[in-house]
Amino acid sequence: MPVICRIFKIAIIKPPLISRNLTGVAQEAVRVRFAPSPTGFLHLGGLRTASYNYLFARSRNGRFILRIEDTDQTRMVEGAVEQLQNDLKWCGIRVHEGPEIGGSFGPYIQSQRLEFYRHHAKTLLKNGSAYYCFCTERRLELLRIEALRARELPKYDNRCRNLSPEEARGKVSQGVPFCVRFKITPGLGSFTDLIYGDISYDVSANEGDPVIMKSDGFPTYHFANVVDDHLMQISHVLRGVEWQISTTKHLMLYRAFNWKPPQFGHLPLLMNSDGLKLSKRQGDIKISHYKESGIFPLALINFIANSGGGFAKDSTRNVKPKCYTIPELTQQFDISRVNAHSGKYMPERLLEFNRLELKRKLENEEEEDDLVEDVREMVRNHFPGHSLDLKSEHIKNILHWSVNRITKLADLLSDDLKFIWISPIRQKLSDEDQSYLTQFIEDLKKQDVLQKDDLNHFFRQFSEDHELKFGNFMKTLRSVLSGLKEGPSVAEMVEILGKKNTIHRLQLSIKTNK
Repeated sequence: MPVICRIFKIAIIKPPLISRNLTGVAQEAVRVRFAPSPTGFLHLGGLRTASYNYLFARSRNGRFILRIEDTDQTRMVEGAVEQLQNDLKWCGIRVHEGPEIGGSFGPYIQSQRLEFYRHHAKTLLKNGSAYYCFCTERRLELLRIEALRARELPKYDNRCRNLSPEEARGKVSQGVPFCVRFKITPGLGSFTDLIYGDISYDVSANEGDPVIMKSDGFPTYHFANVVDDHLMQISHVLRGVEWQISTTKHLMLYRAFNWKPPQFGHLPLLMNSDGLKLSKRQGDIKISHYKESGIFPLALINFIANSGGGFAKDSTRNVKPKCYTIPELTQQFDISRVNAHSGKYMPERLLEFNRLELKRKLENEEEEDDLVEDVREMVRNHFPGHSLDLKSEHIKNILHWSVNRITKLADLLSDDLKFIWISPIRQKLSDEDQSYLTQFIEDLKKQDVLQKDDLNHFFRQFSEDHELKFGNFMKTLRSVLSGLKEGPSVAEMVEILGKKNTIHRLQLSIKTNK
């Protein structure tokens, strides 16, 4: 009984949240939720839903709620809830209320809210909007088989709707297994979608009365979803378009309770470049995959933001592409700009956003220092046992030099750039090569400026003064400094290695050949 008292307090007594706009007129506070099922890990489509809800809430000074919908206990994946929360944090999405942080409308995990659902199911049973159903799984399976045989849409025939209250109570008291079904209202239901406009759908033409409480005492998704959204005072529901046809059914539940429904907006699907829907089974669309692949969180958020519209910047032309921060995306977000057609998943654009994010980070002193630490740790782990120049200034020079060459930090470890960190295998040099390289070292020591244009001039002058073929001279330098046959120009190699490292490699090569 004490639990039920708390339920009544939360469900009935708690007043609606109120805020005031700039004119002083009272309005309901914006509260949105991201409500994933822990049946797998967060993927790209889920992150798109979470990020749009988060940006919508921020743009209206609202709150972003994380709710875990785990009513289907048979499909739970161990560790999924913790990983999901970690992924949201990594992406920069701040949860205002949720399982980890708590809040005034908890619990935020559905399996911990069973008393709420049981109480509200009884409300619908009492007002005649729901009824006990005693049909067995065997009977339901036979209905399905018969419908398929007749080439009809399988649906429940609402048989138990006709039981009298006395018959139903008698069966319940006898211990006959039951579920609770909601009475669908025949006819066309409609609502205004924030993205798609006016939507109409006749649930009764396609479904029988749906189960709202299963025989195991757990609610179904649709029922728990409506009850929780009401009790948590959700003002706007932004979710995938696959739930659009369920919305009229949800609105029937709101009417049965005499509750004011939230506003609904449905986000279009994300599609592969071949036009097929992204699948959760695709390992390369998990957020953990992007994290492990060296994608920056903000690059991923910008990639999503550019895959389905919703931002004022979409209409701005002749502006250089950039990776926007969360505050910048918040300022630009406009739900009316979300495209009603599907967005396409184009991985190559993600890599471009990652490069733009690298560039943005290098323009921020604090984030630049963080990048230096990341690179230092990455290089140490990749080249154990090597003598490495990992001074901060050297790493910063490398990052600024490479920002237009790489899309991920790990690219700095690629075969054509690893010369930056470790000396190549010593090359065989002729006596003539050793002689002019010895003189080249002495002349290089006198150079004060090691910039590409100045170095190219210096190289040409040296080759002319010593009657060397310029192409052969460059080939020898490239081989000694990097071990590569092609790649960055020799001037760029010297510029990025610096005078000290360049001279050291030349001296080692000469010494090895003696």
